[in-house]
Amino acid sequence: MTSTAQPPPASGARSAHPDHLGHVIFITAAAAMGGFLFGYDSSVINGAVEAIRHRYDIGSGTLAQVIAVALVGCAIGAATAGRIADRIGRIRCMQIAAVLFTLSAVGSALPFALWDLAMWRIIGGFAIGMASVIGPAYIAEVSPAAYRGRLASFQQAAIVIGIAVSQLVNYGILQLADGDQRGEIAGIEAWQWMLGVMVVPAVLYGLLSFAIPESPRFLISVGRVGRAKEVLAEVEGKGVDLDARVTEIELAMHREHKSSFKDLLGSRFGFLPIVWVGIGLSVFQQLVGINVAFYYSATLWQSVGVDPSSSFLYSFTTSIINIIGTVIAMVLVDRIGRRPLALIGSAGMAIALALEAWAFSADLVDGKLPETQGVVALIAAHVFVLFFALSWGVVVWVFLGEMFPNRIRAAALGVAASAQWIANWAITASFPSLADWNLSGTYMIYTVFAVLSIPFVLRYVKETKGKALEEMG
Repeated sequence: MTSTAQPPPASGARSAHPDHLGHVIFITAAAAMGGFLFGYDSSVINGAVEAIRHRYDIGSGTLAQVIAVALVGCAIGAATAGRIADRIGRIRCMQIAAVLFTLSAVGSALPFALWDLAMWRIIGGFAIGMASVIGPAYIAEVSPAAYRGRLASFQQAAIVIGIAVSQLVNYGILQLADGDQRGEIAGIEAWQWMLGVMVVPAVLYGLLSFAIPESPRFLISVGRVGRAKEVLAEVEGKGVDLDARVTEIELAMHREHKSSFKDLLGSRFGFLPIVWVGIGLSVFQQLVGINVAFYYSATLWQSVGVDPSSSFLYSFTTSIINIIGTVIAMVLVDRIGRRPLALIGSAGMAIALALEAWAFSADLVDGKLPETQGVVALIAAHVFVLFFALSWGVVVWVFLGEMFPNRIRAAALGVAASAQWIANWAITASFPSLADWNLSGTYMIYTVFAVLSIPFVLRYVKETKGKALEEMG
């Protein structure tokens, strides 16, 4: 329950500029390495899809399940990470995720059979799910309020950089293999190298987790108040009244008990309304079909007549557009707010998706789209990614890190992120079969969800810009 007798915030606690902003940025960037691995692992499979299909001689349905099975692990990891983090701390969760990432990269690169590959992808997915919850929660808890929106954007920035790097690595490996995804390099097929390279950032993530402090809120929850003050001084500046900040956090925590799934339940509609809003944001983020652009773009372009090398190049250019859009969002998120960005993005995505649907409705000529439709499809695909990146790609993570009251934040974030992974799985698992049915119709479905996200934001989503975490209620 939320107390109405909350004391005013300590003077300067929420507007103070930290004495060592560079150190805060380092802490945030290190935590966001989980987002980099999230993006890398999510997109690297794009380069291996057709090779896996041919190596194991499987149809679209089975292929989709192998690609999407990682998302089952993601959902489980996201659903459990919040409670694990409340028990053992945010940093320990990061270290567990790093170990699982590393094991998954090695196992996926050297599978014995199709089931073996699927198993390693589930393990990697579990690590991604953990990182998707811990990253935003940790960043929100260590960030000064004046910078929190921009610092929270590091998570999405890391994701899109991970996507771009994976596409660049895939393209480079493909060139070394003479354009053949199954071409051998040092006795190992190209697609296996693509999956195995993730060992490098996974190990780096683990090492960086030893160089950053634990969340002050977790430290206070386990009685390490002295260490919590040290961390608060590091991230909020020595001019802040540390005793007042600790008292403020303690009061917020004492009037609430540790979050659990039961705390999320309401009296009428299952979950509390704020939890449903978080789930809605997570689901809409995925139902517009953004991950089709990252899981299947090479396959998509090849299906309409683009040669494999060019399709990999287009996947990379899309990733660059993704980065540009994310930078725009990082600049604007604390200036114009989260809701306006979401609404702008929804409108832009709806128009771009409708154009893609129109372009893909054309009959293929000699296995290719007609020139006009081909150009429109390529431009619209990039515009779609741009509007997603400058809006929903960033603001959903910022919202999820900020919008929930302290008493349910970890558990609610876990449920919302889990819903996101389930929606991601639904889109990923259904796309190959839907594309075989009607590619244009598939994109019309995504268009409808982009349009529906507009009234959802207008009706149910409240602005969180400039509010302290202790003010959420």
